[in-house]
Amino acid sequence: MAGLVTRFPADRQTYIRSYAWLAAGGMAAAMAVLWLVGNPHVWTGAPAGLAAVALRGWYLASEDLAVVWEITDDALTTTNRRVPLNQIETVNTMGSFVQIVTRSGDKHLIKYQADPAATKAAIERAMG
Repeated sequence: MAGLVTRFPADRQTYIRSYAWLAAGGMAAAMAVLWLVGNPHVWTGAPAGLAAVALRGWYLASEDLAVVWEITDDALTTTNRRVPLNQIETVNTMGSFVQIVTRSGDKHLIKYQADPAATKAAIERAMG
């Protein structure tokens, strides 16, 4: 087994911040839908959007925050995935996520990174 080089755990504060932005968008979208359909109680979209996103965030937190990606000498791995470093074609950042695209077109997300640029740089260094 290859030696451990670097670990990329999900960051709780980044997770919360991401869901706060998602909640703001959900609240606005719900209010817009109610306004478009002519509902006189447009304001009810705000608590509905907030509740929906908050419930989703609470429900998925234990799963999303438990994921830890690791770079070993020859691969990027997590519990059920292994991406050989020599098969990675591109590494992109998207908000707090880092996207790995392989030569075969497979895509993997390293989610909720406090510093996605540093995560990207570490992966690119490991690739050589």
